[in-house]
Formats: sequence, structure tokens, C-alpha cells
Amino acid sequence: MNETAQSQIVPGKATPRGRFPHVVRAGDFIFVSGTSSRRTDNTFVGASADGFGTASVDIRTQTRAVIENIRDILRAEGADLSNLVEVTAFLVNMNDFGGYNEVYGEFFDESGPARTTVAVHQLPHPLLAIEIKAIAWLPRAAEANGRGG
Repeated sequence: MNETAQSQIVPGKATPRGRFPHVVRAGDFIFVSGTSSRRTDNTFVGASADGFGTASVDIRTQTRAVIENIRDILRAEGADLSNLVEVTAFLVNMNDFGGYNEVYGEFFDESGPARTTVAVHQLPHPLLAIEIKAIAWLPRAAEANGRGG
């Protein structure tokens, strides 16, 4: 069967800051674009700046919000976190690895998706400490039978 990939901007999630979708479905695979803790009002969960511009970022809170945003995006495609097969996390500061890893462990264990974590120089906003992209697998037959996530 020759199917084309389908893209989606998920209602209720922050609008992407560029010309790309939240998610692309290609056959049995679901590709989630890099996701942050950004809310629909363009503020960030787990981040703030005081009147002098000094930023405060909580990696645990941001990590939890990012994973929850990915879960919401997957649900828009009939999948859930249990359908993830690979995640790639981008950290601005590798000193945040411990807090990120702790929260990640609240959602996944060794039976979860393959994972790569890399340090990056910066993300699209100075209040972002983490971004995650993900790939999920959900056979269309399972989705049609109500067996997603």
C-alpha cells in the first residue's frame, strides 16, 4: 500500500516557531518534532526571568513538561508514551543531566525507548534548558483495533 506521510499541528499545543509540524505520521511510524516546555502563550514551564533579566530554569520541571507535551502530541495520533521506540534529548548544560535523568526515570525504565542525550550550545530561547524529539511505532492495524498506547 502506497501511503503518504501526514503532518499535523496539534490543537492546544504551542505553535511551532518555524515552518514545521508537531508530528508526522509515515506508515506505522510517528515522528515528533523537537518539543520544549513552551506553553501556548509562549511562556515556559520551569523557567522565569526576574526584572533584571536573570534567568531561573528548573531542569526537572522542564523535563516533565517536555515529556508531557510529547505524550499529548502522540495522543493526537492515537499513540502514547508506551509507543516510543527512540528519543533524542538536547541539553544546554550537561550539568543538568542528573535532574533530567531522574525525571525521565519517572516515565521510562530499561524496557522503554532507545535514548540518546547530547549537549548543545543553545536552544531557540534562552529560557529553554531541554528539547526532546521522538519516534514512536504504532501499527495502523493496532490503531484501527483500538490497541494504541
